[in-house]
Amino acid sequence: MSEEYVLQLQHIRKEYPGVVALKDVTLELKKGEILALIGENGAGKSTLIKCCSGAVIPTSGKIIVNGKEFTSMTPQLAAENGIAIIYQEFNNVKELSAAENLFLGRPIRKGIVVDKKAMEEEAAKAFEQLRIKIDPKALMKNLTVGYQQMVEIAKAIQQNAKILIMDEPSAPLTSAEVESMFMVVERLRKEGISIIYISHRLEEIYRLSDRILVMRDGEYVKTLITKDSEVQELIKLMVGRELTETYPPRGDCIKKDEVMLELKDVTGNGDKNINLKLHKGEILGLGGLVGAGRTELAEMIFGAAAKESGQIIFRGKEINPKSPREAIDLGIALVPEDRKRHGAMLGISIKNNINMPIYERNSTLSVINSKQEMEIAEKYRDNMAIKTPSLHQLVKNLSGGNQQKVILGRWLAADSELIIFDEPTRGIDIGAKYEIYKLMNDLVEKEGKALLMISSEMEELMGMSDRIMVLAEGEMTGELEKDEFSQETIMAYASAANIEEG
Repeated sequence: MSEEYVLQLQHIRKEYPGVVALKDVTLELKKGEILALIGENGAGKSTLIKCCSGAVIPTSGKIIVNGKEFTSMTPQLAAENGIAIIYQEFNNVKELSAAENLFLGRPIRKGIVVDKKAMEEEAAKAFEQLRIKIDPKALMKNLTVGYQQMVEIAKAIQQNAKILIMDEPSAPLTSAEVESMFMVVERLRKEGISIIYISHRLEEIYRLSDRILVMRDGEYVKTLITKDSEVQELIKLMVGRELTETYPPRGDCIKKDEVMLELKDVTGNGDKNINLKLHKGEILGLGGLVGAGRTELAEMIFGAAAKESGQIIFRGKEINPKSPREAIDLGIALVPEDRKRHGAMLGISIKNNINMPIYERNSTLSVINSKQEMEIAEKYRDNMAIKTPSLHQLVKNLSGGNQQKVILGRWLAADSELIIFDEPTRGIDIGAKYEIYKLMNDLVEKEGKALLMISSEMEELMGMSDRIMVLAEGEMTGELEKDEFSQETIMAYASAANIEEG
């Protein structure tokens, strides 16, 4: 082993029944460097890092940490050898304090009694070392997501981690929190901590990393020096093809004389006096900052939250759905922001997920027509290009992009006319994003659906929408036609700033 590498994964292979998740993958991490690990959803990144932490045992291959060779890791071995992982979903206890979370499972004791004061003092030192201001006594549930993440990083460093693996660390954070996290990551590198950084956001990769390792379909593709690489080259390596356009072209398919959805002075769920029209064949973008009331509006239309006043008119008739079931029966669907919690049912199969809204329709005396069930699942697997060895595969074993396709297939099977997309490509890689965008275009162009799209990604909002409406603090502050789109104007409306006419 070369002395400069603190971690080497050599010829790692991982097989599951019917699936080879990793095929002969090699990774080398130097001391004090940030190595970006990139690839489409399903490329094998998560499986690879779980081999480092002991959460997954490789079928074959070697793991070498500071010259010590292992055929597999355990969580305890990983910790003893200075390896820590910060996952997207934090491993903390919301009802305990920041200090108690820092020492979770290994409290400081005075005799047999837990020494809370000593833990708070040590936590204060750990936070100070990272130059972050967190009250050690504050309950985790009262901290922002950004600060909760900082507690996880502090915990890793406090446990003497020398190799830190960060899995999509910016995904749940606001822009300001991302900046704070970048500063901490760069500080750790200067202190000699080695970091593997997984992200779909290429601008972050270019800002932070020294080298970039690309994976595709469970295989190692190439390692590049960041400053010598180009974005188009990375995209081609990741997806195996060139994406000439970020947003696929769409013809003019809006039926101006057919209003699919109209809201008149709708108030409720934190929103006030919302007025909008959405036409058949149109993608209407809904912009705004976090907390602007966009998701709250979607919940009212979908019957998941109560409307206080105003009218919701769908396909020419006033509706007042009291539950999502009512909205689904009317022809309204919601593809939620949080796929794992509110979207796909992860513990059941693709086949069951796709058929879920229509079991009642396709059953006789509560007996499901299994032949029809499989035909429907096969149809939408093919239409959505869902990558899976079997329709009996559990959805939790799919990549994020394929999970999103399963949810979309479900709503198409239910014959929904209005589909609300809440952050449609959050946590999805560039290649899968393009596929989702193409599917959205097909929905309006070929199927004549109407889409209401909530997005916090400014480029996505402008690239996919026919019109954009902007919310701020629960109120509609602006409406823009395609030729009026600009980041500055959207941000001004989103921050409720006054726009001067002309």
